[in-house]
Amino acid sequence: MVKKGSKEERDLVRLLWESDFAAMRAPASGGATKKPLPDVLAGNGKIYLAIEVKTTSKERIYIDSEKIGGLCEFSGIFGAQPYVGIKFKYKKWLFLSPEDLILTKNKNYRLDLDLAFNKGLDLDELLGKSKQLKL
Repeated sequence: MVKKGSKEERDLVRLLWESDFAAMRAPASGGATKKPLPDVLAGNGKIYLAIEVKTTSKERIYIDSEKIGGLCEFSGIFGAQPYVGIKFKYKKWLFLSPEDLILTKNKNYRLDLDLAFNKGLDLDELLGKSKQLKL
């Protein structure tokens, strides 16, 4: 069975390599730790990223709090900046810090199109190649 989103993960890894970042898809399971791991790890010697990849054809997605907790824990230990990378169908990649996500009543996280476009960084902004202008 192919993991849902693996095509987008491979696409993101390719884009990161094209931007002079070493990047790789991380294993789907937490291995011996049984903790959720980020989907993609990348770095260029100055910036290190741990990215949880999400893709959807809808305008809203919910993310399990355990995944976000695992992303933040791994990033803290590894020395990476944690991000959720979202690819809405027919839209560009956007990246949000876990603190920008909306915590729901069920203690999970919600990410919708408006939030992504208001708070998210595009790939160049994430990689420090341009600055986002907030109006």
